[in-house]
Amino acid sequence: MATAFHNLSDYDYDSVPSGKDYRIGIAVAEWNRNITEPLLAGALEALIEHGVTQENIIVQHVPGTFELTYASAYLCEQHEVDAVIAIGCVVRGDTPHFDYICQGVSQGITQLNVDGFVPVIFGVLTTETMLQAEERAGGRHGNKGTEAAITALKMAGLRRK
Repeated sequence: MATAFHNLSDYDYDSVPSGKDYRIGIAVAEWNRNITEPLLAGALEALIEHGVTQENIIVQHVPGTFELTYASAYLCEQHEVDAVIAIGCVVRGDTPHFDYICQGVSQGITQLNVDGFVPVIFGVLTTETMLQAEERAGGRHGNKGTEAAITALKMAGLRRK
């Protein structure tokens, strides 16, 4: 369990490119809002801290994690963004629904990255329990939204090279 030894919010500040000229899209699921809203807040804070202006951040809410693939594609195609962050949370339950949603969104985001020219960052928590999600949404393991934002900036920088 890698997260047990690494806080998601720890990173080398100087290794992150300035976002002052970047447009970043964020697709965020409304399902498990108690988790996705803190993830969104962490992403926004990190983007702004690294120079992305509020007007260059486009946030699109969708009903659930499965819809993140469509919203990410929409942001890439309609908003001329340098990167997209897909934020969601799926907690295992008593049915195979968890497996279908996680597999679908993972494959969808991977396909967007393979087929497109805009990096789409996987900021989706896939946890066994709600406690694990809380620990990764601003709890003792930091904030996966912060990590996704830093990844988006680094990948946007790669795209611009």
